[in-house]
Amino acid sequence: MAGNWFPIAQLTSSGRPIFQPGEVESNLLSSIDIESEENPNFPVFKSGVLILTTHRIIWIDESKNNNSSSSSSTSSASAISIPLGAVTHIFSPKKSIKSMFASPRIRFQVSVSTAGKVEEKGSRSMVITLVFRGSKSDPDTFVTKFWEAWRARSWEVLSSEKSDSNEKNFGSVESSSGLRMAGVSGILRKEQETWESTDKSLQDAFQDLNALMGKAKEMVMLAEKMRLKLLSGPTGQPSTTDEEMGSKQDMQDWLLSVGIASPVTKESAGALYHQQLSRQLADFVKIPLERAGGMTALIDVYCLFNRARGTELISPEDLLQACAIWAKFDVPVMLRKFDSGVMVIQNKSHSDEEVFARIMALVLKPEALRLGVSASDAAMTLGIAPALAKEHLLTAETKGLLCRDVSAEGFRFYINLFKEIDLNDIHLYVTNPVETVWYVIVHIHRLLKLT
Repeated sequence: MAGNWFPIAQLTSSGRPIFQPGEVESNLLSSIDIESEENPNFPVFKSGVLILTTHRIIWIDESKNNNSSSSSSTSSASAISIPLGAVTHIFSPKKSIKSMFASPRIRFQVSVSTAGKVEEKGSRSMVITLVFRGSKSDPDTFVTKFWEAWRARSWEVLSSEKSDSNEKNFGSVESSSGLRMAGVSGILRKEQETWESTDKSLQDAFQDLNALMGKAKEMVMLAEKMRLKLLSGPTGQPSTTDEEMGSKQDMQDWLLSVGIASPVTKESAGALYHQQLSRQLADFVKIPLERAGGMTALIDVYCLFNRARGTELISPEDLLQACAIWAKFDVPVMLRKFDSGVMVIQNKSHSDEEVFARIMALVLKPEALRLGVSASDAAMTLGIAPALAKEHLLTAETKGLLCRDVSAEGFRFYINLFKEIDLNDIHLYVTNPVETVWYVIVHIHRLLKLT
């Protein structure tokens, strides 16, 4: 029903809107209704979250968003958008005695198609009213930012850049000097000018801190384009060496950590700061968790997230509160605390049984049966940090799978053979392949010492 009146806004699995290239969040409000007083057939949009960006007004139905099933992604029908390009007029708020006792309202006019759907350059017009139900809403600030975003017309800048790039002929390229160069030489010349412009942008950005902050958005978009180009790779080229592939992967990691295009801030989100920060964090940790095998230490996430946010740093308390809110939302990640107090972020699909199986395969190796397994050994096998590997080993010990030896060299973990002892005859061990291998290795080790 909503799709018949407004364009549908796509959401991430955590309920955050998927922004368009160059789109930045400006303001966020809760408990907002959308009405159309002149149209009796207009559907009901009650008590949603309103996000103002440089390109759109996005309205998210929080009731559908929070109650969505965990097995499926967030329904896109729970979010709609109003392109700022479709807005033709913003009415000034009316000041009257009646308005003092009623919910604040902001009215603006949009262009619609003949079918009544909001779109740019529509043949008809319709007046839309935003009703501010929340007690903490600030209509005056919203109107100011609404006017600024509408007058800036950032969406037109992006559209003009796309149209300019589409109008360029593939076989004929015009250089910055005004000479028109055709064929392969023209393409190569244009590529060289592009990289020279990129190099100049990088040099200007790193002149001082003010220039860096001013060009931060441009640098993030540039880094994303370079990362996508690295991912696609050159076609028709011979296979690269391992060293080149390693350098390429390192470059992708650096570019991936450059920044978040539109970080959630207290200024833009207001009272919904921790809620929206929690959703953005859930989207952000997906890639680090995939690389770390489904579990990452909380301190590592704190460093990665703050590095990606640039100058909009968050405190450890904000991070903890954002992680705690995940229990209320349908997100694929969770906060976990081990018995030792170590806190990690892991996927909900992460299975300890799979980790225990890999640990058991490690401790049953002949060398591990003789010398045991350290946290570093487990870390190399599991592909995680030694601190997390130690927590997994300790958890396996509490399950009765391992036993521990503490010495000056640290912790060493062995296969637990105590549970194989026959309580009816403590001098007789139950014969099994594990014990047989262990006895043979210990016997050989003693013979080597005697010789």
